[in-house]
This record gives sequence, C-alpha cells and structure tokens, in this order.
Amino acid sequence: MVDLKANPYYLSDEDCKWVEETIASMTPEEKVGQLFFQLTSSQEEEYLKELMEKYHLGGCRYNPMPGKKVQEQNRILQKYAKVPVFIACNTEAGGDGACADGTPIGAGVKIAATDNEDYAYALGKMSNAEAAAIGCNMAFAPVCDIAYNWQNTEIITRAFGNDPKRVAKMSAAYLNGAHENEGFACAAKHFPGNGQDFRDAHLSNNVNYFDVDEWDATYGMVYKTLIDNGLDAIMGGHIMMPKYAKAINPELKDEDMMPATLSPEIMTTLLRDRLGFNGMVVTDASHMVGMTDRMKRAEMLPLSINAGCDMFLFFNDPDEDFETMLNAYKDGVISEERMTEALTRILGLKAHMGLNKKAKEEIVPAPENVDEVLGSEEFKEMHKEICRDSLTLVKYKDKDVLPVVPERYKRIMIVHVKAAESGMGALMKMMGMGGGKNPAERLKETLCEKGFDAFVYESPLDQMKKQIEAGEKPSINLYFAGKNAIADFVKDMDLVITLCDVPSGRPSFGLSKGGGEIPWYVFEVPVVVVGCGQPTMLADIPQARTYINTYDSKDTTFDALVDALMRGEDAFKGNDPIDSFCGLFDARL
Repeated sequence: MVDLKANPYYLSDEDCKWVEETIASMTPEEKVGQLFFQLTSSQEEEYLKELMEKYHLGGCRYNPMPGKKVQEQNRILQKYAKVPVFIACNTEAGGDGACADGTPIGAGVKIAATDNEDYAYALGKMSNAEAAAIGCNMAFAPVCDIAYNWQNTEIITRAFGNDPKRVAKMSAAYLNGAHENEGFACAAKHFPGNGQDFRDAHLSNNVNYFDVDEWDATYGMVYKTLIDNGLDAIMGGHIMMPKYAKAINPELKDEDMMPATLSPEIMTTLLRDRLGFNGMVVTDASHMVGMTDRMKRAEMLPLSINAGCDMFLFFNDPDEDFETMLNAYKDGVISEERMTEALTRILGLKAHMGLNKKAKEEIVPAPENVDEVLGSEEFKEMHKEICRDSLTLVKYKDKDVLPVVPERYKRIMIVHVKAAESGMGALMKMMGMGGGKNPAERLKETLCEKGFDAFVYESPLDQMKKQIEAGEKPSINLYFAGKNAIADFVKDMDLVITLCDVPSGRPSFGLSKGGGEIPWYVFEVPVVVVGCGQPTMLADIPQARTYINTYDSKDTTFDALVDALMRGEDAFKGNDPIDSFCGLFDARL
C-alpha cells in the first residue's frame, strides 16, 4: 500500500530493507510510540531520556527557547532514540519559529504582498537552514490555506493570501527552498484547507464549505502542486468538509460528520486515492476543540490512525494516551495492516531524510554551527528587503498626506490600538512577563530619530489605570467628560498615526467620549492608520482616509515604514494579497 521507491521517498533497496527489518524487530510498545509526536515540557536529560525509552516517540516538538538550548535538547533526544526521531518546528515565517534567536523573515501574507516567489523560496531555505543548524529536521510548513474569509483570524496573516494560484506558487517555492537543506522535510498544513470559516479550530468547529469542483480547483490544486513537487508530509487539520465527504460517501449523515483528521473519506479516499499522496500524515494538535468535541478521547486516538493519519500530535496525559493506543492495537481496533502501513510511511520518511544512515552523535550538527548560521547577515538582509517590498498602501483618499516629513508634520501623535487581552497574553501581563517596549513606543523612537516630535497618546482609561496603580481613586469624569472643542483637541498635533497592533481577534477601543482612541477626527487632522498585525483593520476603522499594512511590528519593519512615509506614495511597493477592505462597501468610501 506504500510505494517506498516512489515520490516522495525514492528509497534504495537497502533503505527499503532497513524500513522492513526495523518494523519487524519492533515490540508493540515501540510500534505505538512511533505514532506519537510529543510537545516537550523540559530540557532535563532524565525527562527526555524517559520520553525516548518509555514512550519510544516518533517525533517531538518543543516550546520556544534560544538556539543552543534547542540544539542540546535535540542532541539528547537523538542520543536515547532507538529509531531516529523527527524534531519539528514552526518555521512558517522565519527561523524565529525554530528558536528565540532565529531570524524573522516574514509571515505568509507579508511574503504574498511582495508577489515575489523568490522571497517564498528564501523563506523556506533560510528559516530551515537555521532550524537544521540546531538539529531540527522537519518544518510544520508551508501554510497552504487560502484566506477567503477576512474574519478568520487563525490563518489571515499566515496564509499566502486569497488567490489559490499564488498560494500554490509560493507554497511550492517554500518547499523547494526548504529542500535545499539536506535531509529536511516539510509537513504542509492544514489539509483539506482552512480559511473559509470565521471560527478558530483551536476553540470551535471549522468547516470548509466547498463542493467537489470548487475544492478541486482551489485547495486541491494547491496540494496537488505540492505533492508533484515532492511534498514529504501533510498536517491534517480539524476541518470538516461536508459537501466533499458526502460526495464520496452519500450515506454519511450530518450528525456523523467528522473533521478531516477523523474522516476516512477525506484522509484516505480524497488524499490517498484521488490526490495520490504517498507521503506521511500527522494530525494537527489534539487539544484543539475542532477535534476533541466529536467523541471521547479514548475513541478519538485510534480513529485518527484508522481514518488515514499516520502520526498523532501530542499526548494529553502520556501514560493514558499511550495505553489507549497500545490497547487499541493489541485488541485489533488498529489492525496489523494499518499499523504496518503507518510505520512504513513514518520510517520511510526517516530513511528518505537519511536519518537511518547517521550515527546518533552525527544527526545533530556540531555546536559551533549555531553561531555560524543563526542571525546570518544574509538572512537579516533578506528580512529587510521583504519589509521594504511588502509595505502596502491599501487606501489613499487624501492624496496630499504623503510624504510625511518634519517640515510638514513636526508633531505626530501615535495612538496605540491593541487587541482585547485574553489567554496567555493576559496571563503574562498579570505575571509581569513579556516586557520590552511596545510597538507604539518603538515607532515613536524611530520617528524621533528622523527629526519628528512624536508622542504616544494616553487615553482617559490609561490615565485612570495609573491612578488606580498609584493607590488613588480613579476620576470617572476622565471617561465620561472627555469632550473638548475640536480646536483644542487638534492644536497639539500635526498628524496622527493610528497604530493597530492586533495580532489576533478584533481591536479593543476605550470608547471614551471625545477621546483619541478611535479616529473620528479624520477630517479634522491628517490621519494615517497602520495595520501592524492583522491586515483587516479597515473593517473596524472604515473611515480611515490613508491605510497601510505592514503585517508585523518588527523593528526592521518600522524602519522601512518610516522611510516609506518620508519618501511618499511611490515608496509603497506591496500589493494587497487579500481583500483588506473586507468586502465592506463603506471601507472603500
């Protein structure tokens, strides 16, 4: 059922023999362990040794940390692995997805804004050169989703835009770039395709509504392009595809509809039989509600393998999940044939990567390689180029606003618009973590270095917060009586930059009466609205007369932004890779 001499493996007889003999020599526990990726929670050697010797893991992921720590962790993992282990990273936007000191290159939407597939190739090559230098050997990338729905905050910045042909072209370029690194594999995500539903599969169900013809011409075309280019692996998304699944199985009832990771119609009939994918499949993370809300976990784990996935991403409780899958194998819920098929793909890919031919101590590069590769000047220059070429002037109604130079706009007010705080971000703030200058402060410094007198607006709510922190009774009147004469409001500024720092979710405004958080004053003073997170801020600030997307708030990005503002309209080279007007009539006014 698996052709190890065909795409993407191309194994020799010797390698095929290694795969067969290794599987034949495995205990049931070792076979089951190969089905699991685990997210490591410690770098202590005893803990990592247990993962390898007790659970016999097939793959590992890890939390962010400096490159040298990742490399040492990876060295320990390979040391205790009986079968060499996949070590994956999320290098979908740069080497900083492999380690904390890796080089940012640019998220998918930012690369797409350049409309230059050479940049996508560089993203794949450079990001994973840094990953390989610290001992990683697999990227959970490229992101092959298509940003059809502007309200989908899960992939709006991660996908290569909303044009299937561009997504296919840039995803393939990323793959080819990554393959420049010897023995490095890619797991494209999130099959069968995110980007239509506004919901986030981490928190809810997610649905791809296309019928057979629509899907084949879009998402299907993207994945077929990658498969033909030697795609190593695919990450299955917790995404339902009801129309396609019912076309394959007309007897399928609505109440029995499963996300792709639990659907044999999608993971086997569509992916294996129709698209002809011969490579390995891993599920997306198993804690996501798009997967967990369909059945008990004890039923879910073996079903994911029986549906056609070869590896399962992350234990919940290691002992419990391992025992569940082991019992399913011993009891015949997972058949011997299905187990052998999954193991053949897993070990076949490891042989394709050359892991079976290296001594344990040779799998992870020498420590000195880290300093040679991480933070390479070549990579940093590429990042700068992409920052310059991706800046997108989406909306420009007041044609005389640019250029922004000190002679015209000496006094600039920066209004920092942030997302509503939730989850880890809120927790880190409560604990006093995640310090450093915020994007508004960094933009202010960059402007001041260029001769502007820039300042960050302090809202009435911020003032009240300071009063509370100082042990004072907050003045409610600051909130309710914020209205002033227009002349008084605008007299201290020549121009306003509304900086929308919203990586996920929607922006949160203070809503103080007459305050400056929301640019109600676009006809009173020149206003430039900048989206430095999600590129969809026109949905919330449709009155913006000048709107720019930078796609992130890196220092290099802000350097490029200020330079472009000072040079004028022609300095903005980016092309809108989505519909940044969000399909809204009023956003174009």
